[in-house]
Amino acid sequence: MTSAADLAHCREAIRTGSRSFHAASKLLPARVRDPALALYAFCRLADDEVDEGYDKARAVLRLQARLDAVYAGTPDDAPEDRAFAGLVRDFDMPRALPEALLEGLAWDATGRRYASLSDLRSYSARVASAVGAMMCVLMGVRDADALARACDLGVAMQLTNIARDVGEDARAGRLYLPTEWLAEAGIDAEAFLADPQPTPEIRRMTRRLLSEGQRLYIRSEAGVAKLPRGARLGIYAARYIYAGIGTALRARGHDSVTYRAHTRGLHKAFLAGKAALRTGGTFVLPQSPVLYAAPLDEVRFLVEAAADGAPRAQGRTAALLSVLADLRQGVGTTGVAAE
Repeated sequence: MTSAADLAHCREAIRTGSRSFHAASKLLPARVRDPALALYAFCRLADDEVDEGYDKARAVLRLQARLDAVYAGTPDDAPEDRAFAGLVRDFDMPRALPEALLEGLAWDATGRRYASLSDLRSYSARVASAVGAMMCVLMGVRDADALARACDLGVAMQLTNIARDVGEDARAGRLYLPTEWLAEAGIDAEAFLADPQPTPEIRRMTRRLLSEGQRLYIRSEAGVAKLPRGARLGIYAARYIYAGIGTALRARGHDSVTYRAHTRGLHKAFLAGKAALRTGGTFVLPQSPVLYAAPLDEVRFLVEAAADGAPRAQGRTAALLSVLADLRQGVGTTGVAAE
């Protein structure tokens, strides 16, 4: 059991660091909400340390050591680590899922750029869909079709985040817009990073990201009927609240360079009410044939890792080992635990 003090720490971390999830989490049943807060707090801490830290490579390697300690049953003496170790133990969390997140953060640390929308979906699979798959595990859902739709939702949310943060990322030297799109528009990536402007071409790219996200938000809804009844409202609320960021961006002409879209408190309440209408009372969610759509190629490895019958003691992938080795070579191993 996670201690009340550690859980309170995780709750506060999410309240200030991820307001959209914090709002949606209030609608989850306690048996899902508490471990979900622990999950998001650990993932948020990991993301912030890599995203905001001075030495991103060392932050990723430190995260790898922390994950090793969690799965060894000897977590670091920190609330997020202790709480995450508890849910790993209690829910038999497949190691491949947090390892996928680790790989995505390693890509961030190396400043990787993404040539195509498929490449961007691969990144989104690691930093967002992996969390969606872990949420399914917390709900006791190991059905491959439900996992595929949860991964759709994760990619949709991450594409929304990327669309919202085009200007903020550029000013920090980060680029997530597909470089093929920039080349097609005749935009030099380095020139854009040096002086980001909401040109018509950049706005069109933002709109394309939101359109792909909207397609996946709609696809993801088919999986909600496979979730425990008590958890459906919270997941629908998360879907609508994150999609609401896109609505705010559309209202600003898809300018995410000079404006950072968000959903305000009253709008969140409205969207939560919309979610309640989809799941409230005696309404029975229909089972859509979209449920059985094949998973995105980019998320298939997550579905296979978490589905019923998947081996739980999976080792690190060759791709992850390679990127970790590159990071070690760049910073040396001093002060970082070896594998």
